[in-house]
Amino acid sequence: MPDGSAALTLTLHKHIAEVPAAAWNACAGTDNPFVSHGFLSAVEDSGSANARTGWMPQHAVLRDRHGQVVAAAPMYAKSHSYGEYVFDHGWASAFERAGGNYYPKLQIAVPFSPVPGPRLLIRPDSGIAPHTLAGALAQACGELGTSSAHITFCTRADYDALGEAGWLQRIGTQFHWDNHGYASFDDFLGALSSRKRKGLRRERRDANACGLEYITLRGPEITKRDWASFYAFYTSTVDRKWGSAYLTEKFFPLLGERLGDAVVLMLARHNGVPVAGALNLAGADTLYGRNWGCKGDWPFLHFELCYYRAIDFAIANGLKRVEAGAQGEHKIQRGYLPVPTYSAHWITHAGLRHAVADFLEHERPARLAEMAELATASPFRKDGDEA
Repeated sequence: MPDGSAALTLTLHKHIAEVPAAAWNACAGTDNPFVSHGFLSAVEDSGSANARTGWMPQHAVLRDRHGQVVAAAPMYAKSHSYGEYVFDHGWASAFERAGGNYYPKLQIAVPFSPVPGPRLLIRPDSGIAPHTLAGALAQACGELGTSSAHITFCTRADYDALGEAGWLQRIGTQFHWDNHGYASFDDFLGALSSRKRKGLRRERRDANACGLEYITLRGPEITKRDWASFYAFYTSTVDRKWGSAYLTEKFFPLLGERLGDAVVLMLARHNGVPVAGALNLAGADTLYGRNWGCKGDWPFLHFELCYYRAIDFAIANGLKRVEAGAQGEHKIQRGYLPVPTYSAHWITHAGLRHAVADFLEHERPARLAEMAELATASPFRKDGDEA
């Protein structure tokens, strides 16, 4: 084992069911639902992460000399680079043109979910250092003969530890809303410039003036019929974007069953019939926006259901932030500002590693400069702006 930790044993598991839920969750904690045993088992048991989708579980577990689980990582053997949201297609193409085999690779991530959170899951009382688990993952990469291992959407703490352990570091961008102690949505609007505030009020007014009823359901409140409606919205969005419906229809009710009140489904109904839905998960201090879909053409419905009602929910429930998923510079004017996301990469081939390291050395400052430029479009009032 790395770091001289001879008493630790690394095992890989093709099903998360092989790891007791209590042992996994003792490492994962309760803050982020996406790394919980419940979420990951729902992905597998629904047939969403498997050979069909190219996400083969290889969950990594460290055990001490007594056989107790002390650390873990959600890991998958990948035969492609889809469903990850951190793009390495160029690396794969270059390596294969040079005669190498980029796939299979290892992906330490939450399948189909560009949600920042812990990836080096360590039981708090174990005394295990993050670089010990990082070294075990790199070792697994070598022993399995994979080209690389990629830890995506990790925390800043994981990112720093992985950099110290020799992993290559990469920065991305998302757009998050922060709750600065707002008492209401109007209180949040009061922090915006006059022009932006008027624009958001107009969008909400129009979205709420077209005869739609909005409801928010949690956990057991969500019926099978609600999930069937939402799955239709999900697949319609996938079809419009020429994507792949990785998540099966079975996944969504399983999620509601296993995560309970952490699952927050916002629906829009017209004459009692659901016409749109937005799926969120609630963590300890964050609301995570995941999937959305709509049937019909309703003004500003996407903004209302996915952004504004998420803010309403966060304020009402005392949450610190809303993370509304990948991409979307249009989120800035609605109060979702650019923040960095983090990933780390272990490349086994020396030539490819050198090329990727050189690429990242140039990409990181460019990404930071881009975020700084995007932040200048912030809708929040600046000193001297009209209240």
